[in-house]
Amino acid sequence: MSLHSSRVAALLAWVNSTKVCPDPLSNLSQLQDCSVFIRIIHKIHGTKEGESVLEQPLPERISFIHGFLQKHCRHKLAAENLVSAQKLLDGDELALAKVAVLLLYHASMSSKNPGDWYEFDYKTQVELASILKFVLDNEECLNENLESFLQRKAESSSSSVSSSSLEEHSPPFSLPHKREVHFLELQKIAAFPSTNLPSTPSSPMGDIMQTPQFQLRRLKEQLAFERENREELEVEVAENNKLVMEKDAQITTMQQRIDRLVKLNEKQAEDRLEPKEIEELREKNESLVGRLHEAFRQCQDLKTEKAQMDRKINQLSEENGDLSFKLREIASNMVQLQRALNELSEEHNSAMAQSQEKQRQLEKELHAALQDKKCSEEKIEILQGKITMLEDQLVKLEECSTQEKGEVMGDILKLEELKQEVSSLTAKGVQLEEEKQQLDSLVTSLQNSLSESHRARERLKRDLQARAAEDQA
Repeated sequence: MSLHSSRVAALLAWVNSTKVCPDPLSNLSQLQDCSVFIRIIHKIHGTKEGESVLEQPLPERISFIHGFLQKHCRHKLAAENLVSAQKLLDGDELALAKVAVLLLYHASMSSKNPGDWYEFDYKTQVELASILKFVLDNEECLNENLESFLQRKAESSSSSVSSSSLEEHSPPFSLPHKREVHFLELQKIAAFPSTNLPSTPSSPMGDIMQTPQFQLRRLKEQLAFERENREELEVEVAENNKLVMEKDAQITTMQQRIDRLVKLNEKQAEDRLEPKEIEELREKNESLVGRLHEAFRQCQDLKTEKAQMDRKINQLSEENGDLSFKLREIASNMVQLQRALNELSEEHNSAMAQSQEKQRQLEKELHAALQDKKCSEEKIEILQGKITMLEDQLVKLEECSTQEKGEVMGDILKLEELKQEVSSLTAKGVQLEEEKQQLDSLVTSLQNSLSESHRARERLKRDLQARAAEDQA
């Protein structure tokens, strides 16, 4: 199965962004000699510990990369199963893509500033963020799932992935039974010093690096790295202690030999030994004294080094404790903020549905009222035409005889009834206009309430992201 073209393109864009090769890469096969991977490792750590490896044959380069992945990327099976040395030797593109994914993961964990990723276009960031999210979600079963992920066909909606969708796919926090969240309580929860931080442009990589899942994983990485450093120092101190004990034993042995030689010298002097023999003994004695002084100096140096190691171990222990406490505190704060944000989102969605239903009902009533008003206005217009016609007839009848006036009395009464009906349809038109204004006011109020709920949700979301950024700094 061929590799996922968009993910491969995103990985190559990231490799090119490291600027470790003179010319941009256009396909995975250009990574076959593994020199680019080694230069990326140098750039991430700011060291050149493997610079000499670049001059070695390909198997030694692959061995160096395996050692790095196993030590720093926390995937213990990387050197044996996840990335096959034989497939790297053969230039297998899937194996090369796996190495690029693991180095991307390590680089993102080492990155201090989410803004470093803004140089990529939005589509590339979406793919890089999806790769990083996959590694985070599949740490325990990466060996089984990474190949299918890199070979998976692009889904129809992959081009429309956004930073908000990445956030929605982050592991949900388990919530207790639903309870009402008051706006004042949300303000108290979200009242952090960094609420006035300026907003930044949408960045999928920046968003995923500010999620609680990523922040907790980064702290765990730092804690594990510090723990390994401490263990290595403890091993070194134990070896130094062993050397000190060996030197102490050598000093004791040499002191005993010197004591024996001094006694022998005194005895020989008493026995009036020959001057030549005395001189030889004196030279041996001086030689042993010199070696003793050198041993004393070495022992002192080792003790000084041991004291420095002890101080460093104590310092690392304190830092380890601080990191553990900070990890627990950040996890608690993020869980609380995420819970509040989820509850507010639920209430916002419920209020949105209710308000939309209410708005539809009000708009329906408003439409019916407008129709009634229109019908009444048309009826009034017709009746007013009849009234005008009858009034004209009455003016003409005033000139007729009394007998003729009596004959049209019925028309006059008919006219009075029309005037009353017009008046009634006019108290109703005014009433309909008032109802229309009330309905407009209700619709406006409902829209304002919905907007306020949306703004409150956005403020809490920004506070959560700002808090994550502050803890990272």
